[in-house]
Amino acid sequence: MFKSAFYLSLCTVILTSFRSARDANLDLGAPIPKAETRLTDISGKEISLNAIKNSNGLLVIFVANQCPYMLRNKERLQAVCAFAQKNNVGVAMINSNEANRAEGESLAAMKAYAGQHQFSWYYLLDRNAELADAFDANHTPECFLFDKSGKLVYKGGIDDSPGNAEAVKAHLLRNAMNDMLAGKAVSIASSAALGCNIKRKL
Repeated sequence: MFKSAFYLSLCTVILTSFRSARDANLDLGAPIPKAETRLTDISGKEISLNAIKNSNGLLVIFVANQCPYMLRNKERLQAVCAFAQKNNVGVAMINSNEANRAEGESLAAMKAYAGQHQFSWYYLLDRNAELADAFDANHTPECFLFDKSGKLVYKGGIDDSPGNAEAVKAHLLRNAMNDMLAGKAVSIASSAALGCNIKRKL
């Protein structure tokens, strides 16, 4: 009886801690989480988000190789990342699908995917979804834009129609970047990020 109560109590503590780590919300104005943590790029280089950040800020997008939403957003992702680079905003795509590393989300698969889709920015492997947990990221694609001081100014989707490019009415991420680059407060600073769930290990 005592042992059962003890194990039940222990499981409750573990579950509560797990939920607390996962439920932490990244507020607007927050600094880049785990900015000095080094992740493995598809080139094999170990690099931190602080090192990727450029003079006008940093764009972080959580992505996956096998998500149908990634396919639907392929051109939009490439366009917005190219726009960021053109305007001296560093770009980091992060793959946190730790539960699917053996099923198309390995570093080798990431490298092949980046080559196929002509990535010219960093594509990083997030071991144990450490960065996804720190960002409270749960979908692919999900975007986080930081200004030149490293403060979060936008989080959410690329636009208001992730499932259908033809129905887009608001280019949310592009508009947020334009506001930021103009030195203005971002008019729409957060939105829903719809897409595939990040596949964390249980």
